[in-house]
Amino acid sequence: MARPVPAAALPTEAPATEAPATEAPATEASATEVPAADPPVGDRSTEPFDAVGRGPAEPATGRPEPAHVSDSTSTPPYGVPGPWAPAPPVQHPATAPAHGTAIPAPPPPPAHGTPLTEGTATSGPPKDHDAPAPHGSPTPPLPETPRTPSHNPPVPSSAPAPENPLPPQPSGRTPWQNYDPWAPVAAPLQQTGAAVDTPRRRTRRALLAGALLLALLAGGVGGVVGAYLERSHGGGNVVELPQAAEEPRGRAPDSVAGIAARALPSVVTLHVSGAEESGTGTGFVLDDRGHILTNNHVVEPAGTDGEISVTFHSGDTAKATVVGRDSGYDLAVVEVSDVRGLKPMTLGNSDNVQVGDPVVAIGAPFDLEGTVTSGIISAKERPITAGGESGGGTDVSYVDALQTDAPINPGNSGGPLLDSRARVVGINSAIRSADDGSGSGTGQAGSIGLGFAIPVNQAKRVAEELINTGKATHPVIGVTLDMDYTGDGARVGTKSSAGGPAVTEGGPGDRAGLEAGDVITEVDGRRIHSGDELIVKTRAHRPGDRLELTLKRDGREKNVSLVLGSSDGA
Repeated sequence: MARPVPAAALPTEAPATEAPATEAPATEASATEVPAADPPVGDRSTEPFDAVGRGPAEPATGRPEPAHVSDSTSTPPYGVPGPWAPAPPVQHPATAPAHGTAIPAPPPPPAHGTPLTEGTATSGPPKDHDAPAPHGSPTPPLPETPRTPSHNPPVPSSAPAPENPLPPQPSGRTPWQNYDPWAPVAAPLQQTGAAVDTPRRRTRRALLAGALLLALLAGGVGGVVGAYLERSHGGGNVVELPQAAEEPRGRAPDSVAGIAARALPSVVTLHVSGAEESGTGTGFVLDDRGHILTNNHVVEPAGTDGEISVTFHSGDTAKATVVGRDSGYDLAVVEVSDVRGLKPMTLGNSDNVQVGDPVVAIGAPFDLEGTVTSGIISAKERPITAGGESGGGTDVSYVDALQTDAPINPGNSGGPLLDSRARVVGINSAIRSADDGSGSGTGQAGSIGLGFAIPVNQAKRVAEELINTGKATHPVIGVTLDMDYTGDGARVGTKSSAGGPAVTEGGPGDRAGLEAGDVITEVDGRRIHSGDELIVKTRAHRPGDRLELTLKRDGREKNVSLVLGSSDGA
């Protein structure tokens, strides 16, 4: 289907050729009529112009000049399309009208000079089909045939402009009658079937390529930005929870964190192994000479030929040897050699401690070294005895202890109990386990909030004696106590363990006037309820200290004063 070709797409009329026109035989009725080209846009004159536009062309008096005039050389006239011109698309001709059928005559041409309206045909059939056109005159115009829209671009036609245009033909004409040999030919085809590239097609392809390149560039940039945002801020459905900003690492000196930060470099973990048993405990550095204080029951498994390894907070390890130990106080001192950078622990004063004061315990419970717990002083001067597993009673320790609810577990033994200024006020030594009530001695092997520490004042004196002499002295009264007495107070026995008198002759008790059977009820004004408590109160002093005792004799109370003696704590 061909579409109507705009008038602006057709060129002006070409000049007539100099060759003489050969008269072609006329037929009675032609099935095909060739319409002439439309005039250029803006040219509404009814007078045909010559090819160069110099003036009005002479009116055509004959019939149209054929598209090809035969000659002996088969060469068309100059300026006339030859047989090599592109052939129009094949169209199926309609059935020709029967011979003799009248064809409607065209209307008369408009008067000379009458303007044409847009869409009026500018060509018409020749006035005389039998008379040849004069030499040099333009071919008269043919009536315009409506064209079906076509996508083929217009090409110039060499047909001359007609003089008298005719109105458009009705649309009921057959396809064969619509055939126009001068109509523009579609663009040449390539073997692929694609149309020949045109400037408009090239522009469209360039725009498409540019858009594709821009899309790829935008996608790449978007991917990079999206990946960065997802890594730094999260994206999509990734959940990013609010979090506090980083804060300074320092803490208040009296806080648990501040106390731990200052004390941990001075705390060590001891691994002890001997011929029959091994264990783990805690200790702390006393001075820069390598002395470390711990519990006696921590180093006891090493015996005389065992091994003690000390691990510092930095992770460094060193071998240690026993300087001295005392089972009565449950204290021991070991020493490491060739270790630099030791940080001694500051010792406090246990007499200044009050019930309710905050404390921090550091140790290695169950070999978890560097464990920090906190609590308060829940009681003072709590008389406790620990040990006695040997059966002879020589390993029993008597401690006038500080009680704390800071969690203490196996492995904390020997570690420091610190006050709010990171000073040692006690040495963690014992815990009370929950009893199952069966009397089997089994119970919960862990803290139930009842921990006990040796007061640092007592530990300091013992540690100094162990470092200086290798052994510690014990303050004594010089009497033998009846440990089977079940009444209130501590009763002096009737004889010693060796069968001698219960009151040592010339001893502190003998000089103060104590007698066998006396029941001591108070020490320095504080009530005691058993023999163990009397020993604990006595051990809490130094040899040479004076004690004020209250006793009962024959139902009467009596006050006596004595100066404590000394004995080796072997």
